[in-house]
Amino acid sequence: MERPGKPAPGVARLRIPRPRVLLQPLEPAGTGRSTRNCPCKMSQIPPKSPLAPPLSERISSGVDSLDRLSMDSFWLEVENIKQSSEAEQEECSLADVKTQEEGDAEAEWLQDAGLSDLLGDRASENDNIVLLSTLTKTQAAAVQRRLDTYSRSRRRKNKHPVRDVRDIFGVVGSGETVAEKEDSRSDQLWHNLQTAKVQKPETQDYSCTVRNPGKEEAFNMDVAYSEQAAILLKGSFLSESRRIKDGNALTKFKIPKGRLGVTRIGDLSAQDMKKIPTLALIELTALCDVIGFELKRNKAVKLKTTEKRLFGVPLNTLLENDQKLLPNTKVPLLLQALLSCLEKRGLETEGILRVSGSQTRIKSLEQKLESDFYTGLFRWDEVHQNDVSGLLKRFIRELPAPLLTAEYLPAFAAVQNIPDLKQRLQALNLLILILPEPNRNTLKALLEFLSKVVARENNNKMNLWNVSTVMAPNLFMHKGLPNKIPEGKEKQLAEGAADVVRMMIHYQDLLWTVSSFLVAQVRKLNESNSKRYQFCDKRIKNLLRKIHADKDKVEKNQAEPCKIVKVHASLLLKDSLEVHLNNATRVADVLKQFQKNLCQNGWNIVNTVSLLKCNNSTESTNLLLYEVGGNIGEHCLDPDTYLLDLYHINPHAEWIIKQNPSYPRMF
Repeated sequence: MERPGKPAPGVARLRIPRPRVLLQPLEPAGTGRSTRNCPCKMSQIPPKSPLAPPLSERISSGVDSLDRLSMDSFWLEVENIKQSSEAEQEECSLADVKTQEEGDAEAEWLQDAGLSDLLGDRASENDNIVLLSTLTKTQAAAVQRRLDTYSRSRRRKNKHPVRDVRDIFGVVGSGETVAEKEDSRSDQLWHNLQTAKVQKPETQDYSCTVRNPGKEEAFNMDVAYSEQAAILLKGSFLSESRRIKDGNALTKFKIPKGRLGVTRIGDLSAQDMKKIPTLALIELTALCDVIGFELKRNKAVKLKTTEKRLFGVPLNTLLENDQKLLPNTKVPLLLQALLSCLEKRGLETEGILRVSGSQTRIKSLEQKLESDFYTGLFRWDEVHQNDVSGLLKRFIRELPAPLLTAEYLPAFAAVQNIPDLKQRLQALNLLILILPEPNRNTLKALLEFLSKVVARENNNKMNLWNVSTVMAPNLFMHKGLPNKIPEGKEKQLAEGAADVVRMMIHYQDLLWTVSSFLVAQVRKLNESNSKRYQFCDKRIKNLLRKIHADKDKVEKNQAEPCKIVKVHASLLLKDSLEVHLNNATRVADVLKQFQKNLCQNGWNIVNTVSLLKCNNSTESTNLLLYEVGGNIGEHCLDPDTYLLDLYHINPHAEWIIKQNPSYPRMF
């Protein structure tokens, strides 16, 4: 019996490859439309990992034809990109990425991970040791691997001796040579790491070995992802998830709220968020090490300047210019205008994003925008919706560096090769946290718009998979990066890129969350920096032997079941609010109590205009409670955070009520 989708003898194969990875081997390169002659290539997307099992998925012939149509849209989009860039294909705004020699990649990784001092001969140790002291077992092992590889490569090159690993991780007897000491120390370190027992919470289950499309599963963010993967690996849990084109059938994940609530990107201060990318990079590397997956990164390169003001301009430059007009702008004004125009007039348009506008008109509109956008003379109401969508895609493609960054574009593309869906999402979550803030904010604005397009599927005929296949070439193809597509892999890589875009659209709320274990590590960093420990060898030696339980262990003080604290609202009131905390007191309860007292007791309001609704209802959604100081910079608290638990975690913080910035001010 023939497999579904296999053509009968004598019937010519379709030139548009299917989006499904079938049980049969990949077709030869000549059977599908190749992108090899396109000046903008699918850049740095690696072949499928041996880890990823073949995906067997039987779909009815009707759905199969829709899948072929959606991949037809992918290759049509590639063709449109080719046509729009033919006249500009010699303009390369990003230098070719060179292959790094052994040791160079590790050195760059250590620098990006905030551990550059480990590469030097003399210690400025404190900062590095503070960071190392927060690491989990798997994270520390990832650091040790990169440091060992770097050290070996430097010895082979007969360069100036690098800092001995014994100086970081312990002391070895003085009678050995440097290499012997280092190897001996490394062997002992790995023995300690491998023989130590992982602390597994008794009530947690990370296996989820059977994926149930459409059903809800827990997405644990309290324990480091790499530690969860190590537990699964130790228990020999195997999981295979299918690629499903129907968004309604995708697995639903829910983040279980602990006693300290959930932290979203944007809830932390800029100072604390600067610590997140380095921690996320270390955790992503540790996760890839545990699951046996190679994490590839490109070397950062310098961008060439352009005389344009909008298209082909780096995001940082765009935002600097925009912030002169509107301070605190986080997403380029041009992108905001494009998305706003499409939301008003394009969401109901059939085939929006898929149906291309006129390339001649789009080029003309780009020139008009360059001259008239900042003057306010550009007439958006005169532009056809399909031309606006063409401008949107052109804006993304023309960025001097990919929106997903040149450094991490290979990593985003490689996520498709991780067999387990939950681990793919864990990797994506960490990659998004690693992105520079302008890229992350711009990507979020784009994904929110794409979600709105999918929500109008009944009218615009653009479901989740259709939107993903159209947008994938614009995110994963860049004229400034070299083409390294293996022969015959076009279909597989096209599917994989579309699948990554699909996950980012569908799971964006989950992906824009800062894991609790990362927040806990930020707290530890802040505590250690403030205490200014004088670290000794004993502390360093024991650094990697202990295994941290990543989620905060709240130590309940039985002698103090209740605590009275003061909550400030200096911008709203001259008085503070005394709150009696017990094990059931949440942030939402305090906000309701604050508003009730404000309305009933006639407190001395700083802003006498009606800021709050003081009628029979108790609306507190326009108020937020912030944790400020102590072991955190500033943290906007989840309404379901239990405050007594938070107090035990950070007893020296102040709690301040502020107005929700997303609500318009009433004064």
